[in-house]
Amino acid sequence: MSLLAAPSEAPAFELPRFARLLRHALPRVLEGMILPVAVFYVGLVLGGFTAGVVVAVAWVYGGAAWRIVKGRAVPGSVLLAAGMVTVRAVLALLTGSPVLFFLQPTLGVFCASAAFLSTARLRRPLARRVAEDLVPLPDHVLNKPLMQRFFRRQSLIWGCAQFINGSLSLWLLLSQPVQTYLLVRTSAVAVLLSGAALVTLADFRGRLRALQRGA
Repeated sequence: MSLLAAPSEAPAFELPRFARLLRHALPRVLEGMILPVAVFYVGLVLGGFTAGVVVAVAWVYGGAAWRIVKGRAVPGSVLLAAGMVTVRAVLALLTGSPVLFFLQPTLGVFCASAAFLSTARLRRPLARRVAEDLVPLPDHVLNKPLMQRFFRRQSLIWGCAQFINGSLSLWLLLSQPVQTYLLVRTSAVAVLLSGAALVTLADFRGRLRALQRGA
């Protein structure tokens, strides 16, 4: 892949190949999004709601313990997830309400939507901050007007996608059995967010090609 033109004092930049980005992101998506739902569902089917909650908590703490045993640092996001799932589990078990267990992450989705939408017009919208965490983009690329417009547009796209995600999740949570909620929500959200991610990737590569042409 061609290197982007850069000022003499800035290093050249090459976008990592899609396969490399996928290998980097897939384990995190599996650990943080797909497997927690899967283990909760298995516990729910085999032992009921309480078993599902216990298995979900054990999954989060087990992931942290595995890192400690292997001598690896436990990411702050994992520690935060452990604290949050503990609070959710205690509330759900004390009240016997599955709604309380799933309501907090659903409300968190609405907060994420609001954060994307409210920062879309700022100099550093949330989409840019997320991109900086995922892909090491140099400043001479980030500060191009074309890229700034890209990040504003992506903040709007992801804000709307997360609002749809939250609305669908809340409706399913309040109107459907837990089994239906888990199956339908997981499938629908996977399709929704995968579609948004593909749009983002295509737009991103198009912006980089435009930069290479000197647009």
